[in-house]
Amino acid sequence: MTWQVSIGSILIAILTSTQAFSESELRPQPAIRDDSRPAVDVELVIAVDVSYSVEPDDLAAQREGYAKAIVSEEFLRALRAGRIGKIALTYFEWSSTKDQKIIVPWRQIDGPEAAEAVAAEIIKSPIRRGSRTSISSAIKFAVPLFEQNPYRGSRRVIDISGDGPNNTGDPVATARDMALQQGIIITGLPVMINATPAGSRDVNHIDHIDWYYEDCVIGGSSSFVVPITDREHLKEAIRTKLPLEVAGHTPERLPAPSAEAKPRVLCTIGEKLWQQRWDTNGPAMSSPAAKVPVANSPANQDDVPKKEDALLARKIKGICRGC
Repeated sequence: MTWQVSIGSILIAILTSTQAFSESELRPQPAIRDDSRPAVDVELVIAVDVSYSVEPDDLAAQREGYAKAIVSEEFLRALRAGRIGKIALTYFEWSSTKDQKIIVPWRQIDGPEAAEAVAAEIIKSPIRRGSRTSISSAIKFAVPLFEQNPYRGSRRVIDISGDGPNNTGDPVATARDMALQQGIIITGLPVMINATPAGSRDVNHIDHIDWYYEDCVIGGSSSFVVPITDREHLKEAIRTKLPLEVAGHTPERLPAPSAEAKPRVLCTIGEKLWQQRWDTNGPAMSSPAAKVPVANSPANQDDVPKKEDALLARKIKGICRGC
């Protein structure tokens, strides 16, 4: 289900934020290692997909979108509305199982000056790209970052973006559930700009990536997705999403996800498409106990030398759109 929410409605929500939280949303998360750390309202990890399926223009727009959102009046208003008026934020980019790079380490944002400094850090880093899509590895990389954070928040949130399903590494639902068990909230920014046209096949993109994120990626008491359906609204969607995360709100008219509901999209669809493309059987499509890698399998591409990885990337560039 897709939805649209105006900036005005966010401002109204932020103004009433201190009364809108449920008891569970305000409850401190477990396993914080050092309660003597300076307190903030929320610890926010931003995890951005930079795999080859994302067009270069979209990569640049994502960077600019997050930088502009952090200095926007909506974001700063949400910041001021918090009980402490401060947040901690870190920003990293990811693609395959072993490709995660921190662009902005943990920073405290307590006003416009700090926000502008973080935005500048995001913008100045060179645009990078990587092969494959491992949402599960991005989540697994994000979780320990909270333990390394020099600040302590009552909420811990992973904001994860992506334009395709998990196709390597552990099953995404396994990584999600591991994070949720630690009291971490996961929100999603599914990018549908390059959605697969009806009747076509693409190992990198699927129909309803928004449903996939809702059913297989996000979770927690105030989790939600903001789908991006066209390039023109990419920056606006990011500007919409960040204040909601800071304020601890979900968009209006968003139905509460049911843990009992069957996923509308197969949570291993990415692995299945990749394996069908190469006629292999990787561990993500078998039982969780199956840990033996298939020799020379694309599902275990992170274990082969970089030269072979590059050759494979060139090979598939002429086969699948967006590689």
